Amino acid sequence: MDLHTRCVNTIKGLAMDAVQKAGCGHPGMPMGMASPATVLWREFLEHDPADPSWFDRDRFVLSCGHGSMLLYSLLHLSGYDLSLDDLKQFRQLHSKTPGHPEFGHTAGVETTTGPLGQGFANAVGMAMAERYLRETFGEELCDHWIYGICSDGDLMEGVSAEAASLAGHLELGRIVFLYDHNHITIDGSTDLAFTEDVGARFEAYGWHVVEIESGHDPAAVQVALEEARDETHRPSLIVCPTIIGEGSDKQGTSATHGAALGAEDVAHTKIRLGMDPDATFVVLDGVREAFRAHAGPEKRAAWEARLA
Repeated sequence: MDLHTRCVNTIKGLAMDAVQKAGCGHPGMPMGMASPATVLWREFLEHDPADPSWFDRDRFVLSCGHGSMLLYSLLHLSGYDLSLDDLKQFRQLHSKTPGHPEFGHTAGVETTTGPLGQGFANAVGMAMAERYLRETFGEELCDHWIYGICSDGDLMEGVSAEAASLAGHLELGRIVFLYDHNHITIDGSTDLAFTEDVGARFEAYGWHVVEIESGHDPAAVQVALEEARDETHRPSLIVCPTIIGEGSDKQGTSATHGAALGAEDVAHTKIRLGMDPDATFVVLDGVREAFRAHAGPEKRAAWEARLA
């Protein structure tokens, strides 16, 4: 495997194993978005796990909070105070890894998410705050971005529509959302209730919309994120068609959405991924180093020097 694939497969394995051990949870979304999230966290997100509250860090919001094992895996691999043992306690009482991310409970979680659409609106609020602070204190002290992942379910909700409209109106160019467009809900295909052209709607709101052919293509995601970073006068939505539960026996179906895959499917999936079907909570060679090479104190130290 190349390094990107090892990163992606590690996240898939951690998500499958944590949900399987808990006996409940949502493995499909973390598996489907592992590749785009890896590109974002390894190449773009500026943060320092040693100081999760650094003022000018980039913010990351997982609006579809049910896919929390994606966020917990990224935090662990990047070096936050979240161990493998914490991942093994997924969805257990008083653990650092509850079923939905909770602000103030787990280092690196920027906002509590779970009710669909809420995280999207929170991210718009963060972008409004960034704009105000940058214009008040100058870009030397406030110069960060707000990134997020949202789902079909998020964009069905009225709260996300209202927030998106406001973001477009205010020209909040420092917000970038990856839209996990997997066409699946808890009940089956989105065709049951949701067939609109989301990209066209967001363009009407005043957003910069980039539609890529596949969210599983890291090069396409990289180019789309670079394009979004170049557009500073409009918020950006990157439409990422994905396969929910990618790699599993049940991939592409609602069966991967909100339940453990089952021991047999987990084993089959790991074999397809080139991993040991009998090993659990495995971090493949070089993966931690790959994430931690980008996350670190250098940007924070430079900011602290400017602040002084």
